[in-house]
Amino acid sequence: MELRRGGVGSQAVGRRMDGDSRDGGGGGCKDGGSEDYENLPTSASLSTHMTAGAMAGILEHSVMYPVDSVKTRMQSLNPDPKAQYTSVYGALKKIIRTEGFWRPLRGLNVMVMGAGPAHAMYFACYENMKRTLNAAFHHQGNSHLANGIAGSMATLLHDAVMNPAEVVKQRMQMYNSPHRSALSCVWTVWRTEGVGAFYRSYTTQLTMNIPFQSIHFITYEFLQEQVNPHRGYNPQSHIISGGLAGALAAAATTPLDVCKTLLNTQENMALNLANISGRLSGMANAFRMVYQLNGLPGYFKGMQARVIYQMPSTAISWRRYCCF
Repeated sequence: MELRRGGVGSQAVGRRMDGDSRDGGGGGCKDGGSEDYENLPTSASLSTHMTAGAMAGILEHSVMYPVDSVKTRMQSLNPDPKAQYTSVYGALKKIIRTEGFWRPLRGLNVMVMGAGPAHAMYFACYENMKRTLNAAFHHQGNSHLANGIAGSMATLLHDAVMNPAEVVKQRMQMYNSPHRSALSCVWTVWRTEGVGAFYRSYTTQLTMNIPFQSIHFITYEFLQEQVNPHRGYNPQSHIISGGLAGALAAAATTPLDVCKTLLNTQENMALNLANISGRLSGMANAFRMVYQLNGLPGYFKGMQARVIYQMPSTAISWRRYCCF
């Protein structure tokens, strides 16, 4: 969450691992000190990384949450005629007009409660693993392999915390959702489907997020090398690199996101249309059902909303975290 999600400039971290530091010449640092502006200080504690990550994650998810609500609905395999949308703007306008001004924000509270701790652990894990792997590889600078592995491992931890929140959030986002509060949704799912329902899409989420984060981190670091090679004080570079990296990763992983949404929402109308009794489980079964009902285009439902959501949200996350 997506994380989306964030991190710090690996090139500067790699340079400082052997004791090197910058002299701040040429405006490279905000305050002319020895620390690189786009990273937390090398002496920053684990709690500082976790706090910065939590704040970045909450801000990232909150700002673009209405677009995420639209994405969930657009990924419906058999939508109600009253909930068929052709554009993000048109969808938001229709939802507000027919269901109320606050409807696109339903489920935001549970997302904030999940995003805080999930992103805190994510960023802390990423930072520690990145430094450890760079040292293990004896890389005197930026290692794309280290970035990718660190991002993937951090995702394992992040998704373990975030997956239940995703299930509740998406069920509350759906059209005609019977759930009016997060607590009632949690209780209903727990009582009728068991605790396993909160992790029914965990494998799919990991399968999606590991390549998402790898593409995201590698693209971000590559773009940073192009637009800000000396890592000078340039907040716009985070916004540009983070936004483009998020958009590319989002588009590439949309098919898996569609399957994840299906497993999370257990869309009744779609299950009935596919003659599936009970609950749908398993990524392979979700892929088959998407193709059965919508063909190849079904794997790209909601891609427009997903890209629009990810571009500013990842840009915000990088900008907020790196300049915490």
